[in-house]
Amino acid sequence: MSDPRRTQVVGWLVEGVRTRLAELGEPEPAEVTEATRLVGERAVLSSLALVCQRERALSQQHSPFRSIGTLADYVAQLLAEQQQA
Repeated sequence: MSDPRRTQVVGWLVEGVRTRLAELGEPEPAEVTEATRLVGERAVLSSLALVCQRERALSQQHSPFRSIGTLADYVAQLLAEQQQA
């Protein structure tokens, strides 16, 4: 069973990537999904487009900014922690 919070975050991130690509005048890939790479080889955004990274995210062993899916997992985790606090 999928986490509805994560599903919503994926939707926000997909829309955000599409919006940012349009703002930058970059072509949108044929498909933007949770597997879409955000950084590294074949990334849809340049590293300059990802300058707002939280210190906690950077300190993790594996960057949550690798793909839409990994970022959605990270955001859903933060939301769950915030809700529990």
